[in-house]
Amino acid sequence: MTECGRDTASNPDWNPFAPMKTTRRDFFSTLSLAGAAGLGVATLPASSHAAASGTFSKPSPMKLGLVTYNLAKDWDIETIIKNCTETGFAGVELRTTHAHKVEVALTKEERATVRKRFADSPVALYGLGSAFDYHTPDAEKLRRDVEATKEYIVLANDVGASGVKVRPNGLPKEVPVEKTLEQIGTALKELGKFGADHGQMIRLEVHGAGTSLLPNIRRIMAIADHPNVGVCWNSNQTDLEGDGFDANFDSVKSRIVEVHMRDLFLDEYPWARLLKGLVASGYRGFCLAEIPESKDPLRVMRYFRGLWLSHQGLSQ
Repeated sequence: MTECGRDTASNPDWNPFAPMKTTRRDFFSTLSLAGAAGLGVATLPASSHAAASGTFSKPSPMKLGLVTYNLAKDWDIETIIKNCTETGFAGVELRTTHAHKVEVALTKEERATVRKRFADSPVALYGLGSAFDYHTPDAEKLRRDVEATKEYIVLANDVGASGVKVRPNGLPKEVPVEKTLEQIGTALKELGKFGADHGQMIRLEVHGAGTSLLPNIRRIMAIADHPNVGVCWNSNQTDLEGDGFDANFDSVKSRIVEVHMRDLFLDEYPWARLLKGLVASGYRGFCLAEIPESKDPLRVMRYFRGLWLSHQGLSQ
């Protein structure tokens, strides 16, 4: 920007009647001088100076990350690391079946390469996002899904992740609800034990018709009853049903180990209350953006980060 001070000797075309361009630095300096001179200009709060200089008023106790579902589904690992680094995203959950191809078919050497790429970067490989679920009434399919999840747990350990995201995906109409919830919880307990042997947390996404209701998630977690099984809060609109958002959040807040967040401009969801509740509950993990594709993804990611901080009362 052009500074407001002008030298007529070095700039003969200077027009004294033209409007002057003022930088933020000039603006704040003028206010400070005016205040010192007793001209009645109020002193700006520290947060305003922090916002003007591009620094945070205070750091967030949580970390911001990205779910590769949708927005980053076509990015390879190098692009993920580059884009997250440029936009201030500290971690990532890699979704299975996407272009980054972090799958169980990787060789031992290929897994070591993935691990090193993230270890050598400022971006953490927080977890792997699977689509495994355990609500099926088909016993053979259930067993296949459980065993496939175990393979994914081994993969997560090999590539340096700390957990695997799984989900329920509905309540079969032909099966009593309690039986399905018990089946999901029992499968998760088995996976929690397996995950503990491989240093991996099993993160149950609040997901699916009926299974996304927090009383059902709480019941599943009670049956799973393993310290290596936690809740992935998914920021669903169903979080507001029943006894309301606060009661639903409080019912599982001690078990939350991961957070997925939709577009933060959606007014129908209480984003500020969620973030305040997470901090108050002692959550210090990742909040992961799960947002649609965009032709300008870096801009979207920067806006997301700005809103994420703003909802916490922080500036950038």
